[in-house]
Amino acid sequence: MKVFTLLKIALLAVTFVSCKKDKEDIACPINRNSLAGSYLVTGISYKPSAALPEQDFLGYMPDCSKDNLLRLNNDGTYVYLEGTNVCDPSDAGSGIWTVAGNNLQSDGTLNGTIASYDCKALVYYLEDVLADGDKMTFTISRQ
Repeated sequence: MKVFTLLKIALLAVTFVSCKKDKEDIACPINRNSLAGSYLVTGISYKPSAALPEQDFLGYMPDCSKDNLLRLNNDGTYVYLEGTNVCDPSDAGSGIWTVAGNNLQSDGTLNGTIASYDCKALVYYLEDVLADGDKMTFTISRQ
């Protein structure tokens, strides 16, 4: 009798645990207001072709470029700010940017197709950058 009771309790526990709802992902809209904020480049990868492995390009960047911030404003302007390790003061600048669907465009370096955005990290890519069939992927993280 005890075994039967324990078996029923175990079965009920498994039923309740297996019926637990998964936490729903909150969708982040891709628009100017949701993308507005300050970002730091946290990843750059390059894939020469579909047949070749992806390579880490962030390691090739000079340290003085790794702390620069890109501030996207919701009015469609951006400011590129040198971090504390300044490579060249003239690298800082400003301009305009826009997003339409999954396409980012600016009068500067922020151009490409958005692969993902989770309200914290924005991943976008460019194709045919250095050669036909290649792909460069950028990850910028909200600060």
